[in-house]
Amino acid sequence: MAEISPGGAGGPLRPQVPPPDGDLSIRGGVGGISFQLSELAAGAGALDVLARTLTSVEAATHNVWQELCNYGNEPRSSGVAALEAVGEGRRAVGVVRQELQDIGSQVRACQREYEAAESQSGQDLRMGMRSFELVAAQGIDTGLTGFMNRETSEALARNVPLTLGLLLGVRPELALAAAAALRPGFKGSGVPSIIRMMAEGGVPDLKPRHVKAVEEETNDMVLDASPAGLLARARSVDAEGLGHIEIIQTVQNGHKAFIVIIPGTQPGAPRGGDNPFDEAGIAEGLGYDSAYTGAAIRAALQQAGATVQDQVVAVGYSQGGVHAMNLSNDKAFLAEYDLKYVLTAGSPVGGITPQPGISSLHLEHRQDWVPGSDGVPSPDTRDRVTVTLTNRVLTPLGEEAGLGPGHRLTNYEAGARAVSISDDPSLIASTAALAGVVGAGGAATATRFRMVRDPQVQPKDGAGRVSAARKERHPGYPYGGR
Repeated sequence: MAEISPGGAGGPLRPQVPPPDGDLSIRGGVGGISFQLSELAAGAGALDVLARTLTSVEAATHNVWQELCNYGNEPRSSGVAALEAVGEGRRAVGVVRQELQDIGSQVRACQREYEAAESQSGQDLRMGMRSFELVAAQGIDTGLTGFMNRETSEALARNVPLTLGLLLGVRPELALAAAAALRPGFKGSGVPSIIRMMAEGGVPDLKPRHVKAVEEETNDMVLDASPAGLLARARSVDAEGLGHIEIIQTVQNGHKAFIVIIPGTQPGAPRGGDNPFDEAGIAEGLGYDSAYTGAAIRAALQQAGATVQDQVVAVGYSQGGVHAMNLSNDKAFLAEYDLKYVLTAGSPVGGITPQPGISSLHLEHRQDWVPGSDGVPSPDTRDRVTVTLTNRVLTPLGEEAGLGPGHRLTNYEAGARAVSISDDPSLIASTAALAGVVGAGGAATATRFRMVRDPQVQPKDGAGRVSAARKERHPGYPYGGR
């Protein structure tokens, strides 16, 4: 692309790719390329308005010059000098006008090229054209951890959702069969469609059911409202036991604000039991927009004292991040509460589009395959910042690997601490948006709720026994075939 800049500007106008900040690779926000391009495009529009004004000035100056031509034979001090001065002024206005039009044209060309490059990148990923690029990094990460990394997981899920077998705790061949049946009608990665097909067909445990929120206890606390402090609360909620969430009430600038803390996946035995955060909860989040869990969170907020249009921050780890992000596009929730901010860690949320005005911060780890399991990268927008942690991590000796060391919440807490001290403009703006709702912390009230999923209706034979067909679908019944 040809480059152009205003005279004396010192260089061409172009978006700047945000540099890595230590172990943080940052995408989106006010420092992101998309926002820079939108700002440049707005500037180009303003330049067009100015250019049109200068066109009018140029025409008026030309008219003055023509009238002065009648005085060309007058003494130079009063005739020719004035004629030349007006003529030079008209030409100067024309040069500036043309320069402004050229800059506006080049800015728009830059925006078109970036959008085309993004589209081509997405197409290459869908067609597997980037496979060779991923091999080297995947080889290193697999050698260190034994798990695929985020980029490889995203590529696989975008093509054939093999990762669903791991994520949902079902046999991979069922995910493959659903992918093959639905491929002609895929939208995006196709993961939500595949989940719904499995839930409605061969894996009924995944079909969502009504969830209720049961209040358990309320305690005063001292809140650390930083991203790391909020993720630490998610770890505390998970340690409390299965199915718990926490609603924290704080006061900022004389107004109440509420923080919803949602834990990660808690494997169930059997899957699809009364804990809505088991593997079936992932299916509800990715395939059904957290319809029942979102309604239960809304009810929990009511029980915790939230009233209409109170400000809310949603925080979630892994599966919890999916539920938290789904609130940002839940019409019933947004009609009742003013959701201002969503914080996720290790969550596959790229395919969830928040309503305008809701800020979000997504923490991912290069070695964590879970955030890529929906096959969709988080968009680069002004209000949406994605931070990829690039430091190498290993499973501590003597501890279970779980879903891999990159997915450990403690690693995300460390990343969140680095976010809080970063000088990156996108992170400064994002953490300021969070602080604008909940402040820096201090005295607060925390209410714990247990979320309970309704029992599954079991198909029975004439004698009232669980049908043989169900046992055959899940050979490990009643433990869900785990």
